Parts: sequence; structure tokens; C-alpha cells
Amino acid sequence: MFDSDPSSKPISAKLPKAVIMMIEKSNLVMAIKTLAADENISMEAAKIRIDAYETGLKVKQQQKLSTIANKQGIPSQAISFDREPVADSSEHLIKDRVKTTPSEQNFKGLQDGVDSQFNDLGYKKSLLPYWAKRLLVIMIIMAGMFWILWRIFS
Repeated sequence: MFDSDPSSKPISAKLPKAVIMMIEKSNLVMAIKTLAADENISMEAAKIRIDAYETGLKVKQQQKLSTIANKQGIPSQAISFDREPVADSSEHLIKDRVKTTPSEQNFKGLQDGVDSQFNDLGYKKSLLPYWAKRLLVIMIIMAGMFWILWRIFS
């Protein structure tokens, strides 16, 4: 006979592209309604499928972040996927945490970082900065024009 329990129906693992786009845009209510209407299932069954899809996405994102962190040498304990700190390894994280600098030293640190990058690339600083060269050229042009006008009108 006809079974009214939606969980007994075979659930296709693939969601329609329109529903996936709604989930990615965090429009979950419309995604549930659309999925329920398209596949003629109850709202609870649609919500269960969408929740399962969302958790699958989160797991994939966490795996990607973990692999990126491992490639960059960041310990896996330092990455928190939920917004709550982990209690058992918090003392270890505090020891490994980089100390913050006062705001006055931020620009100096930025300059040092840029200078070290330039040194790594083999870039050598010029003796005169660009603004000084431009100012020197303007002064030479003005002196030349002054001398020419002096010779004409004197």
C-alpha cells in the first residue's frame, strides 16, 4: 500500500542546481520550499536533505582549510572551525601565538617586511627617492626658464 512516511522513499543524493545555488546564497527557506515542491516530498524531508548537503559542504571546506594550513606549516590545533576555543590545547596555543605589536611599530614592521622582500628579490634602493628626483627636475627646469627670461628681458 501507499506509505506516507517520507523517510521510506529513496532519497537521491544529488540536489538540483537551483537548490544548490540557494543554499550557497544562504537562502535556506526558499531552498527547502523549492526542493519540497520539485520532488514532491515533505518540508521535513527537504530540510533533512539540505542539512546533510550543508554539513557535507562544511566538511569539505574544513578539509581544504586543513590541507592549506598543513602546507603552510600551521598546526591543526590553531585552526578552529567553530567559534569556540578548544579547552584542552589552549595553553599550547597561547605559547605558540605571535605577540602583537603596538600600533606605532606596525608601520616599522611593514617597512622591514617590504625591505626584506626587496632584498630577497635582489632589488637595490636608489640613492635619491623618486619624489626627490622629480623635485630636482622641476627645480632645474624652473632655473633654466628663469635664466632664459633673465637674458631676454635684461
